[in-house]
Amino acid sequence: MTTRTSGKAAVAAELRGWLTARLAIYLDRPQESLDDRTPLAEFGMDSVAALSLCGDLEDEKGLVVDPTLVWDHPTIADLVSYLTPRLIAAGRTAQQG
Repeated sequence: MTTRTSGKAAVAAELRGWLTARLAIYLDRPQESLDDRTPLAEFGMDSVAALSLCGDLEDEKGLVVDPTLVWDHPTIADLVSYLTPRLIAAGRTAQQG
C-alpha cells in the first residue's frame, strides 16, 4: 500500500510541476508566482489558455478532458487532484507525452 501511495504522490508532484510550468507560459508569469491554491482566473486565465491546456493534456499526456476543466477545477491543486487518478488509470505518468 505504501508503494501505491508513494507512486500516486510522485505522479501528483510531477503533474503539479508540469501544470505550473505550462500555466506560467500561458499566463506570462514566473512559475514561483503561481500559488497552487489561488484560482487561475485571478492570474488572468482566459478561455484561450484553458483550451490550450486541454489540448496539451490530450497531446502530451493522452488525456481527453472537457473544455470546462479549468472552470470546474479552478486551482492547480484542484487540477492535480482531479487529473492524477486519471493519469494513473491510463497507465501514464506526468512526464510521459
